[in-house]
Amino acid sequence: MSDTLAPPLPGGATPSPEPVFYVPGEHHPKNGTLLGFWIYLMSDCLIFACLFAAYGVLGRNFAGGPSGADLFDLPLVAVNTALLLVSSITYGFAMLEMRRKRIGATQMWLAVTGILGLGFLSLELYEFTHLIHLGAGPQRSGFLTAFFALVGTHGLHVTFGIVWLVTMMIQVRMHGLIPENRRRLMCLSMFWHFLDLIWVGVFTFVYLMGVLP
Repeated sequence: MSDTLAPPLPGGATPSPEPVFYVPGEHHPKNGTLLGFWIYLMSDCLIFACLFAAYGVLGRNFAGGPSGADLFDLPLVAVNTALLLVSSITYGFAMLEMRRKRIGATQMWLAVTGILGLGFLSLELYEFTHLIHLGAGPQRSGFLTAFFALVGTHGLHVTFGIVWLVTMMIQVRMHGLIPENRRRLMCLSMFWHFLDLIWVGVFTFVYLMGVLP
């Protein structure tokens, strides 16, 4: 089989080899990144579904130790919840400014979102430290194991979200609101609102129901 890309020219001249493209047009499918990210979020939903299921099974296994009613500080958790909910609003403001192509305003709202996220993580780490100081660590009972696994996994996701947010701020500062950065900010928006939705479930299922007798 011949390796030439085109038939020989008359007179024995050899044509210059040129690449042949069998798929014309853009190789990257339109909205392929967003579709892939939706698939990732669905896989993350399965992870949290398993953690919620584990907590549903182990949430009343206190092993003679403290229960949620003994440990949870609802006012502190309410403040923490408010920080995360407001951070979703500020991220929405950042997306509105991105659509208006205002780099400075976009950066400002992203920074506010990151600060609120750091406040959320700080209060969560304080809660974990306080519980461990009281002797209510994850090894104390099945209830506390499931609690630390679920809430800790969510906190780890928020940490990754903040790292991603800082990275995007650097990218926007260096390259502006180019289509690639706009697409990445859209993916981060879905991720951040997803974490907000998961936390509403944690706050309701773990904390509010946990203080019931």
